Amino acid sequence: MRTVLVTGPGGAGRTTVAAASALAAAEGGSRTLLISAEAIPGFPDGTAPTEVTEGLDHARIDSGEHFRAELTELQKRASGALDLLGAGRLEGEEITELPGSPQLALLHTLHRAAVGDWSARGYDTLVVDLPPLPDALALLALPGQLRRYLRRLLPAERQAARALRPVLAQLAGVPMPAQWLYEAAARKDTELAAVQALIEDDATTLRLVAEPGPTAEDTLRAARAGLALHGLRADLLVASRVLPRHSSDPFFAGLAAQQEKCLDHWHQEWAPDVPVHEAAHQGRELQGPADLAELEVPAPDARPAGRAEDPWWIEEAPDAEGGTATLTWCLPLPGAAKEDLRLVRRGDELLLTVGPFHRIARLASALRRCTVSGAALTGGVLRVRFTPDPALWPRTS
Repeated sequence: MRTVLVTGPGGAGRTTVAAASALAAAEGGSRTLLISAEAIPGFPDGTAPTEVTEGLDHARIDSGEHFRAELTELQKRASGALDLLGAGRLEGEEITELPGSPQLALLHTLHRAAVGDWSARGYDTLVVDLPPLPDALALLALPGQLRRYLRRLLPAERQAARALRPVLAQLAGVPMPAQWLYEAAARKDTELAAVQALIEDDATTLRLVAEPGPTAEDTLRAARAGLALHGLRADLLVASRVLPRHSSDPFFAGLAAQQEKCLDHWHQEWAPDVPVHEAAHQGRELQGPADLAELEVPAPDARPAGRAEDPWWIEEAPDAEGGTATLTWCLPLPGAAKEDLRLVRRGDELLLTVGPFHRIARLASALRRCTVSGAALTGGVLRVRFTPDPALWPRTS
């Protein structure tokens, strides 16, 4: 399934562009599902896929409904422990969602579209209206982070010791985790794995939406490093609300000139790898499919070009004295600044921070037997040098 994730600076019209992209895909003959958390004028407002036009369905995410359903189900499964503690149950009408629930609701909806009950509808294209940058990039990294937490907090191998739990509980003086907790963790890991696979699939790309201007230019420049850090690809940059180039009004002429300067920078920095589409300012609020078609947003390619190579690669340099080679892990980070970088080696993982973006990457097997001997950012590429550890590196003789 072709997946297009739409995001951009807040207030740039990303929901409108997501709807226009989905409409263009459907008009091109692709059976399309549009997912959004916001209501779209002229579109049905149901939480289940509902037809908008021929070939296009829309589903809106209700994070409050999802949070209530999840918490109610959790209370049912943990009823024994809650009764033991004398805890009072929360009723549906008194449950209000907590911060973070919209993100979890979106991940759950992506699972339904990828491999869940909605996948049986046979959609060719999935268009998702994401939160603004950089929240969207943090959201796309969330499945991998949550799976890591689950593996650390509830290791699957500990389930093998469930026969010993009553004895261990007596020795420790505290109850051991119940089997249902491990089963719930396994179900959640399976769901998160499916969403992570969807995000990392070669058929998944981002569509960026921004209104030309200095603030958006800074946001997109920082986002380029975040995209590279997480191995994400953009297929289109939509410049929204572009004003006419020539105006007799000095006020509008000044704004148009500012936009034109920004657009020139975007065409130089992003194209040709990421085309820039200029969507003209319509001078009114868009209502329904007919108005969206006026933006002339191109439909997503049926199948984007696959990754030519791994975005992260290892270079090997022989030692000057003929000793063991030094390995360099190369990570393209376009737009990153040296002062925004932070690296921490922890066991078999490398913790990377680039401005507001974070990633924990598991090292390749060869690098795990090395120590970090240096790092440098040159030409938009971060190079981390590893020196083989004699105590861990296989002997050659």
